[in-house]
Amino acid sequence: MTKTPSEIGERDVQTVTKTGQSVVPTIDGVKTRSTTNHVDHRGSVFEIFEGENDFFETPLVYAYQFSVRPHLMKGWGVHDHKLDRYTIISGEIVLFLWDARPESPTRDVVQRVVMSDRAVRQVIIPTGVWHISVNLGDEEARLINFPTDVYHHEAPDRRLLAWDHPDVPIRIADYLPKF
Repeated sequence: MTKTPSEIGERDVQTVTKTGQSVVPTIDGVKTRSTTNHVDHRGSVFEIFEGENDFFETPLVYAYQFSVRPHLMKGWGVHDHKLDRYTIISGEIVLFLWDARPESPTRDVVQRVVMSDRAVRQVIIPTGVWHISVNLGDEEARLINFPTDVYHHEAPDRRLLAWDHPDVPIRIADYLPKF
């Protein structure tokens, strides 16, 4: 006997409002921003930092570029003292955030942010929020980080967990392509 679609399929759930606003839980202190792209016949420009603005609340003191190769990930990492402020330059990643701060009103909330030139271009990750960058695409993703403190090579402000650590409340494997 052949089953009907309603007998075998799962009902889709709402992810955005009619105006495109996400309805998924967000973590207290995480900020995202989509930048304006200026496109003409010669190419394109987007402004990473326009001087005084409400997005970068503290001065820029350090910057570096990093990349995530296709079908790979970087993380889980967390900082005890500084914030990460990512800007994606090329490619696309899914950034998973997990709030492990004991005093946070959003403790244990997991937030997913798709970063690309067609979606969120910038994100601020608060101190104490674990994060992992997953590149599901076929091209290397390149990002710039403007952390709120310089990198201290002799004593890095970073703790790490394996991507599949049992304490993490989300299974990244559930979001990886199934072949």
